[in-house]
Order: sequence, then C-alpha cells, then structure tokens
Amino acid sequence: MEKFKQLYEDYGSSLSCETVKKAVNDILEQHFEENNNVEVYRRCFNSIDLTSLHTTDTVENIATMVEKVNAFKNNYPEMPQVAALCVYPAMVTTAVETLNVDLPVASVCACFPSSQTFIEAKIAEVALTVAAGAKEIDVVMSVGTFLSGRHLEVSDELMELKSACRDAHLKVILETGSLPSVEAIRQASILAMASGADFIKTSTGKTEPAATIEAAYVMCSAIKTYYEKTGRKVGFKPAGGISTTDDAVRYYTIAKTVLGDEWMNNGLFRIGASRLANNLLSSIYQKEIKYY
Repeated sequence: MEKFKQLYEDYGSSLSCETVKKAVNDILEQHFEENNNVEVYRRCFNSIDLTSLHTTDTVENIATMVEKVNAFKNNYPEMPQVAALCVYPAMVTTAVETLNVDLPVASVCACFPSSQTFIEAKIAEVALTVAAGAKEIDVVMSVGTFLSGRHLEVSDELMELKSACRDAHLKVILETGSLPSVEAIRQASILAMASGADFIKTSTGKTEPAATIEAAYVMCSAIKTYYEKTGRKVGFKPAGGISTTDDAVRYYTIAKTVLGDEWMNNGLFRIGASRLANNLLSSIYQKEIKYY
C-alpha cells in the first residue's frame, strides 16, 4: 500500500465532497447552456456504446439490434453512427457476424458485474472474448479487494487483464457508487490508469447509485493530471442511468470543461447507454423517435 500512497500523492492532492460539488455546480452554471445544442447532441450520439446487457438477451434480439445499426445510415444519412456495440461475451460472435458497417464490438467481461471470481477465469473469459472478435473489453475493478486496501493486488490483476486483451482496448469500470468517497474515486482512477486502462468508466449500471456527475468530475480531473504527468491520453466513459438528452449534455459539459475539446470524440469519450440513442434522436429531429 505504501507504493500506492506515493503514487496517489504524485498525482495530486486529496479531494473533499464539498470541493467537488462546488466545482461541478460552477461548471454547469457557466457552460451547460453553451453545450445544449444540436451539434453537441450529435457528438453525444456518436459517442454512445449502444448496449444490451440483459439476462433475457437472445441471439435473435441481438441480431435485430445489429441490423438496425446496419440500416441506420439509410434511415438517417446526415447522422453519425454510434461509437460501438456492447454485448455479453456469449453474444459477441452474433454481433460480429451480423455487423456489416465499420464499428467495433465491445463486451463486458471478467465476471461482469461483480468481478467476484478467480483471476484465471477472468483472464480466460477476456482471451476468449477477444478471440471471438471483440475490439473493446469492459471489466470491473475488483472493488472488494480495493476496499480492503489491497491495491497492489487490484493493479496486478488489471495488468494481467490488459495483457489478455492483446490489441483490444481495455475499459476499467470503477463502480463509483460503491466507493465510499470522492478521494477513493480519485485513487481508483489513478490505479486503473497506471495499470494500463485505455478508458476509465463510472459504473456497470447494475448497482445504485450508478453514474454521478460528481464522480465524472473526479475521474476527468484524474485523467487530466495523469496526462500532464505521463503524456498518455486515457478515455472517459460515464455509464449507468444516463438516458435523457440533458443527462448527456451534463456529462459532456463536465468532460469538455475539465479535459478540453480534444477529448470530445469517440476515441476518448464514450457514453454507455441503452435508452439514450432514441432520446437524442428525438431532440435532434424535434419529434419522438423510437428507432432503437
């Protein structure tokens, strides 16, 4: 733990809940309205990981979702595509084989959403999912291990999972609603990035609270500090309960204000969502759309 105490000190000072809330309120008061426009809605749409993660998912309904992605440009030729499709490992082959547009398939992995299994099983699942064609892998940090103070163990596990990803991108889910403080979120962000994460992600969407705007601010601030120290850009992905256009604009506003416009593309900014796509389309076209 001493190694990580020094690491956390190297990447900035500890944070308080009050400081974070004030910073978030100030940013939204000053910048929300300037981002509340159709161009930003389009950018947010282009940053969506279109997601289906249900116990009831079938080959048929995943194929139907993918076919809608395939046909999207025919129906909305002036719109960008979503950023990726995210499914369970068992559905990756279906998604890859059905998809006929240039879009990555992502998959949750490594005993999602709890991360409570053997490291060997996690590594095997990641390797098999990549072999099935997934280009992006979303894993949950071992939250219980982190809360027990065994940060080296968490880091070692993430590095092994990163290695198992081979050329696929690794997104590390912090499950911020299960962390006890904004300082714990800051530390988890730094640990994940130092262990090789290509993205850090707020939540699985399977626990409450899911994504919060305060967690987003803390994570983006950590990403900025990490970039200033290392020169490596790590992406940010809020996920869990983000369904309205206003929600999307709020997270976009925090990320853009803290990180800058260079982060506001789907190579570095994603939104995990299953319901947001239709709401953004409805806001853009000023009528109710239920395409997805």
